[in-house]
Amino acid sequence: MSHQLVIVLDFGGQYNQLIARRVRECGVYCEVKPYTTPLAELKAMDPIGFIFTGGPNSVYDEAAPHVDPAIFELGLPVLGICYGCQLMAHTLGGRVVPAQEDTAREYGKTDTYYDTSCKLFRGLPEQGISWMSHSDYMEKVPEGFALVAHSDNCPNVAIADEKRGFYGVQYHPEVNHTQNGSDMIRNFLFGVCGAVGDWTMGDFCKSTVARLREEIGPEGRVLLALSGGVDSSVLAALLAEAIGDRLTCVFVDHGLMRKNEGDEVERAFSKWDVNFVRVDAEERFLSKLAGVSDPQEKRKIIGAEFGYVFRDEADKFRITKQDFLAQGTIYPDVIESGKGDADVIKSHHNRLLPPEVVARFKGVLEPLDLLFKDEVRALGRELGLPEYLVMRQPFPGPGLAIRIIGEVTKQKADTLREADFIFRSEIARAGEDRNLSQYFVVLTNTRSVGVMGDGRTYDYTLALRAVTTSDFMTADWARMPYDLLDRISVRIVNEVPGINRIVYDITSKPPATIEWE
Repeated sequence: MSHQLVIVLDFGGQYNQLIARRVRECGVYCEVKPYTTPLAELKAMDPIGFIFTGGPNSVYDEAAPHVDPAIFELGLPVLGICYGCQLMAHTLGGRVVPAQEDTAREYGKTDTYYDTSCKLFRGLPEQGISWMSHSDYMEKVPEGFALVAHSDNCPNVAIADEKRGFYGVQYHPEVNHTQNGSDMIRNFLFGVCGAVGDWTMGDFCKSTVARLREEIGPEGRVLLALSGGVDSSVLAALLAEAIGDRLTCVFVDHGLMRKNEGDEVERAFSKWDVNFVRVDAEERFLSKLAGVSDPQEKRKIIGAEFGYVFRDEADKFRITKQDFLAQGTIYPDVIESGKGDADVIKSHHNRLLPPEVVARFKGVLEPLDLLFKDEVRALGRELGLPEYLVMRQPFPGPGLAIRIIGEVTKQKADTLREADFIFRSEIARAGEDRNLSQYFVVLTNTRSVGVMGDGRTYDYTLALRAVTTSDFMTADWARMPYDLLDRISVRIVNEVPGINRIVYDITSKPPATIEWE
């Protein structure tokens, strides 16, 4: 089944995938394409409109990313956001210049005033907070454009040529900080592009199952890298729906899971009508990690070792060139592993399999790689997964290895497991688990002096981390009650040997990531 499509053209901004997520929340399918995509290819996709994203460049710089001006002659609506707005103005005959120190340069929450006769703002309040992040100024807007929003500091916060369906905003409507921002995107989609909202998770599920059946074929089998987390569990259900018992789920227990987690995963999947194999590889992983402290190196080692474990399992199951490897890669994994001009924020184990391992299979299946975490959960419900699996807290593929700063040892992993178990237990007992998106502990590489039982200690500092988020692309630190933090701290220091100090991480994402490594 084909769907209406909006193309999000990526110019390298930090919130670009949030734009895609907001569009999908409106029931409109979208794809993110790099700005370098040839116009003929974009046109062949038959979109109903374009959204130009933000970006770190200035449009007047020689090396700044641009678009083929003919994109504005396709007769399709365009919404430019931040850099995308200035690029539209620059391309269509306007003039963009560096903002002066005292005028038109804006960052953060800004009082903004809207012309509600404009389709973009129709039905919305005339005043609200928008999230600004621009240091350039549209000194001249192109012919045919009207000024449809302003702030106290900038007269052209938003511009519009309603006759051609071109709109530009210098703020970020996709972030939660912008009041009514999602409604502005919705107005563009439905009021300007003529969207009907024909993309649902049910349709995605049906079309993906059909596509998987066709791609895998009637004889092909699939070896799935199962971690027991939300992503791989949903993928297991999706593949089971597509090919049934031709799916083999390989759960690699690398010895870096949370307390009792390996047994819980095995119990959960023993009830399913799939081939489930648990591989005890703790010694194997820990020996490879001995003496390694760099977080990227740890991820690469674990990723490679996952690949070698699968290679060994493939030998046992006599995997042939008809068969596939499946991985629960989701959109944030793709983004943070680096895509196009984007920086590699962190490497993900399920995108680092050695070429010689991948080459053993006909191909790699990553059918969730365009879904955000909340969409993966929705797909899980569509497939009938139990809620405790759908709402399982995210856990990184490398496990506790990236929650132990510095070298990873079994003793450190055991210490971290016990502390993490206390942390999670107390949060659940207090009912705070319903308010948090992710929470865990980090064993730092810092040791400090303490006193216990009238004696001097020199033990590790443990960091507590708890965040709230709707998409895992941005996150805020959780304001947990002090008395709960106190109980957690007292219990961990009293019950877990080797820890004598507890700190609480109060950093949002960005500038930090949710995980420490």
